[in-house]
Amino acid sequence: MQPLRVAPEPLDLSRYEKPRAEPDDFRHRMLANIAALAFTIALTAIGIWLAVSIADLRRTQDCVLMGRRDCVKITTPHI
Repeated sequence: MQPLRVAPEPLDLSRYEKPRAEPDDFRHRMLANIAALAFTIALTAIGIWLAVSIADLRRTQDCVLMGRRDCVKITTPHI
């Protein structure tokens, strides 16, 4: 007769969890996540604006260095 086999322990992270003295504050966590998302979106928008500005400045500088005189964009108001 063969000895009974014991089922292996499930492979999850429950053995590393520590008991908490107080429960999670989900409202605070959600506000922190929203703040982090807003910061990330703002940082991305600033990065895109900066890249477009640098590209425009480079285009104008290349035009001036070629010796052209019509490098500046002149906007006219629409009537």
